[in-house]
Amino acid sequence: MKRRDLVRGLAAGTALLAAPHVARAQQGITLNGASQFNDDHVFTRALVRFEELVKQYYTAQPVNFVLHKNSSLGLEKQYFEYMSAGRGAVDYGIVSPAHMSTFSRAAPFVDAPFLFRDLAHWNTVLDQDLFAPVAQEIERRARVALIGYAGGGVRNIFANKRITNMAELRGLKVRVQGAPIWSRTFQAAGMSPSVIAYNEVYNGIQNNVIEAGENEAAGVEAMRFFEVAPNLIMTQHAITIRPLCFSTQSLARLPAPLQEAIRRAGKEAGTFGRQAESSEDGQKIEALERAGRLRRIEFTERDALKRAVDPVMAAYAREVDAESIFTRINAISS
Repeated sequence: MKRRDLVRGLAAGTALLAAPHVARAQQGITLNGASQFNDDHVFTRALVRFEELVKQYYTAQPVNFVLHKNSSLGLEKQYFEYMSAGRGAVDYGIVSPAHMSTFSRAAPFVDAPFLFRDLAHWNTVLDQDLFAPVAQEIERRARVALIGYAGGGVRNIFANKRITNMAELRGLKVRVQGAPIWSRTFQAAGMSPSVIAYNEVYNGIQNNVIEAGENEAAGVEAMRFFEVAPNLIMTQHAITIRPLCFSTQSLARLPAPLQEAIRRAGKEAGTFGRQAESSEDGQKIEALERAGRLRRIEFTERDALKRAVDPVMAAYAREVDAESIFTRINAISS
């Protein structure tokens, strides 16, 4: 074989070896997201908004988003584990802080009951980024970044019986989230809390394993809890914070400009989710009530309920090293 033919052959082989890399670049980047809910739920809409914003802020190459909805990849606890593992099964999603407690004892404090006085207080806390130390710990230990904060739903108790005061609340068998603070505060209020999977709540009430659960309007509507527990007890015991999360291992594999776009989009999509959920929360309850699907029941002793749980909250803040955050939250006057 002549030397020039050999050189041509080596050049052609090199080009063939390089071709797959070119094809992958042309195909773009694929990111996998997950939502427990359908297209109409505010969490899903916030994640779609995140996708739109990333594509708006990063145009150097195609970014393909695959959002797995309707719990097709499990529940939020699994999403967070997948993101922490960093293998790409789930790159982004919205997850309750309760599911982050394995990596940060203070994580459930972000979404603890009776932490906020009202929506104005809640918004101020988020605008001042008072939970930054918790987010930093989660990113360091779980390798999951909290890139935005959605939420804004006011949580109440839905029950299969009418409850108006502390005496009637006593002994109520209610499902709570898995973080210890939820069981402790509900026990302090005289209830009998238990932790069961979110997707088992409906059957649990239907089969008299439990009598009640607690959720914001979007969850009550999406999971049709009103069918088995039509009494919405207006305890207004929490305002949700639902971080928009992204795997830092997935993030590190992306081009720097795309990483920047993702963090920017996450913050803005979180704000979109907060505004949407907080404004729609009351509307959903009114619509369900007009349709005869649930009944709002005034809880006449909310102040007494809060007094019962305040010592538990203060002790919990000390226990998880969040006392300074708790003090700063309580010091906000708005």
